[in-house]
Amino acid sequence: MIETAFRERAAGHLKRDRLRILQVNLGNLCNQSCLQCHVDGSPSGDRNMSSRTVEEVLSFLRSAGELTLDITGGAPELNPNFRRLVRAARPPAGMVMVRSNLTVLLEPGQEDLVEFLADQGVKIVASLPCYTRANVDGQRGSGTFEKSIRVLKLLNRAGYGRREDLEIDLVYNPGGAFLPGAEADLERDYRAELAGDHGVVFNRLITIANAPIGRFGRRLNEEGELERYLVLLEENFNPSTLPRLMCRTLLSVDYRGFLYDCDFNQAQGMVLKDETGRPLHISTVTADDLSGREISTGNHCFSCAAGAGSSCGGTLL
Repeated sequence: MIETAFRERAAGHLKRDRLRILQVNLGNLCNQSCLQCHVDGSPSGDRNMSSRTVEEVLSFLRSAGELTLDITGGAPELNPNFRRLVRAARPPAGMVMVRSNLTVLLEPGQEDLVEFLADQGVKIVASLPCYTRANVDGQRGSGTFEKSIRVLKLLNRAGYGRREDLEIDLVYNPGGAFLPGAEADLERDYRAELAGDHGVVFNRLITIANAPIGRFGRRLNEEGELERYLVLLEENFNPSTLPRLMCRTLLSVDYRGFLYDCDFNQAQGMVLKDETGRPLHISTVTADDLSGREISTGNHCFSCAAGAGSSCGGTLL
């Protein structure tokens, strides 16, 4: 019953608006295997975007105008075509941002990555699920917090968080099956703890609710907590979030070039299709083709519409 609840509550309110963000998932190769990962990223990830698909992404960007290019993964920096995409994306993209787990910048072969990102003016959206060692290492593995702090210091020294043209946002997600706290309160705590204990600065904190899918969803199911979390999300549904949901202005691209309303839908295999039922590919559409389309939804959508709302850009309300 809960699978249809979101569609019923959002009926008539979720259609695609003008495209503003092209979110490109370069694949599930990652140097970490985080408990909350919805794309099952890991060092054994074998879904990686080819150079041909990268060129198709760039062609779409050139035809679409000044979109924001939002690069994600996995650890997108590990894709051999990552730097090609970044270099060629500005112009035409108005902004290029990468979603990073931070520790990937310490991997062999990435020694010059901080310099590269700074030289290209790439905005960094860095995952740091807490400001304490115990919570970060609990989610991401022993030693992850220390490595993350090392990278944040390197980025600060390169100008991130200090220069106006080099932005770095941090991302918080809950450690379990509960909603994030108030974004402003968490940001204040992050600033105090990171600056006071480590001398680290950043631009803003983004809070994102855990979607009950992928590795996190399976873990909840194994622990008998999945249904309780789904009920919690539904009970906290906030219709005021609907006009601001990211799926209205964001288009998600998978490693093969197929299109989705968001990265969560991509993880669920909910590909966009044409009127004949064929999957839409980035090489066959324009940005204008997608405006006004109904957005595909499922029970996981409650994670974006619960409480103050959640998106790749943080709290909605």
